[in-house]
Amino acid sequence: MRVDLDLEGRAVAAARAVASAYGLAQTEARVLYSRSNVLVHLRPAPVVARVMTGTVALHDDPKQWLEREVSVLRFLAPSGLAVRPSSVIAPGPHRHDGLWMTFSEWIPDIEQPSHLDDPGRLARALRNLHDELQPFDGDLGGLSDLCADIERLHGRLEPTDAVEAGKVSSLRARLDALGEVVFKSTLPTQALHGDVSLSNLLHTRQRLVWNDFEDTFRGPVHWDLASYVISLGNRGASPRFVRRMLDAYGWDDEQALAPFIAAHGVYDEIWQMYDVQRRRSRGGRG
Repeated sequence: MRVDLDLEGRAVAAARAVASAYGLAQTEARVLYSRSNVLVHLRPAPVVARVMTGTVALHDDPKQWLEREVSVLRFLAPSGLAVRPSSVIAPGPHRHDGLWMTFSEWIPDIEQPSHLDDPGRLARALRNLHDELQPFDGDLGGLSDLCADIERLHGRLEPTDAVEAGKVSSLRARLDALGEVVFKSTLPTQALHGDVSLSNLLHTRQRLVWNDFEDTFRGPVHWDLASYVISLGNRGASPRFVRRMLDAYGWDDEQALAPFIAAHGVYDEIWQMYDVQRRRSRGGRG
């Protein structure tokens, strides 16, 4: 579902205003995506603005999270594994009309939608990303920061009846039950994407390119792998396909991912409930 058209319009206007302030020539602002964020191609420049709309609620300090994203993307830029920060305009973060945004390169010839293909190719895309990120030593949040973000979002839920109140209580109990094994895990950590999914893996004719590192943090690779497994399943991948992907990644213990898959599930349910609440407060609009 698209965001509120008024909010989308504000996002486009904000992106154009910041770009104009930096002297970026633009004749058209084409909306590429409009849900939790608004992505705008500032044509004819090879620049895409990603304006935070719904997801701003996930972070206590959006500027800090976006600064981390840009630093990780700069680190990855020589590898070509991820969308590069814009070299045409300062990548940010920027704030205009109360909206935070960053600017990245425009990737042409993206195949829509992202799709299932060779599980080995998908596995290599994530393994190569993790290998490249492993030596990154810049400032990133950790599992405790992630847990605090989820708890804060949960605290913003406002149930309208007893059924919703019961669900909110159940979500909190499930989140608490995962604390020791996931959010207080002593597993080895490294820089991660943070939101691995087929939606954030751009398919072009030549390569696969990771996008949207807004949720990057330092944690066990289990977090990214669990997210990948969920995304593949949501796109219709069979258990055999998922197993082949994990084998190609070099991952043996599928059961070790179970608590991280459960944590993703709780986080997603909290976000979905919050998003419904947010749209309801806007009179049913996106």
